[in-house]
Amino acid sequence: MDILLSFYLFVLGAVLGSFFNVVALRVPLRESIVRPPSRCPACGARLKGRDLIPIASWLASRGTCRHCGTRVSPLYPLGEAATGLLFAWAYATYGWRPETLIGCLLVSLCVIVTVSDIRYMLIPNRVLLVFAPILAIARLWAPHGPIWSHLLGAVVGGGLLLLVALLSKGGMGLGDVKLFALLGGIIGLPQIPVALVAACLAGTIVGLLLLATGRVKRKQPIPFGPFLAFGALLAYGYGTQWIAAYVSILS
Repeated sequence: MDILLSFYLFVLGAVLGSFFNVVALRVPLRESIVRPPSRCPACGARLKGRDLIPIASWLASRGTCRHCGTRVSPLYPLGEAATGLLFAWAYATYGWRPETLIGCLLVSLCVIVTVSDIRYMLIPNRVLLVFAPILAIARLWAPHGPIWSHLLGAVVGGGLLLLVALLSKGGMGLGDVKLFALLGGIIGLPQIPVALVAACLAGTIVGLLLLATGRVKRKQPIPFGPFLAFGALLAYGYGTQWIAAYVSILS
């Protein structure tokens, strides 16, 4: 049964991930997410059903448009695959409980802001405004610890990055601040500092690799939203265990 549920959630996540790609790529441009229908961004050809099968269509076409042969960004299948795998991961972590639903909502937010930030270096306010009340209601319905820990998580998460943004004089965008405040409200305190440490560590490693391979130049900005999302997901799934292990070492 667990395998069937995990497979179902993977398929559901991959299908929703296709829609999340549309949201992430259109909302920053202030375009409708329903009209016009999906089309090739290069030639404008309307995509048929066989072009819209999550992951499989991109693989079958070898990452190119079936109509004009233009290369299709791997962000599309990666977003779909990541959503599916993370939906299944949420179930594997928390089982058939309300926390799994919150995990899937968290994954959905993280996928959308990651794709958007990678593509445009922008975390859309409208995406955060849609998710904020949904996640707040879900968290009130199924708190993971006392409610004050989630409120403090939002304050600490947003406050820490706001301080960084002010001190860096533009090195940190306010979109990152608002995102981390929302993530802090979901995962709460003390997990949010764990998320920040994981995000900074991942950002440093990836940044050094990009510099070493010549993909970015020194002082060239890179999006930090994906790393905040990565850190939040790690803290959401394993933060409590990591904190307990750290405390046991100290004691």
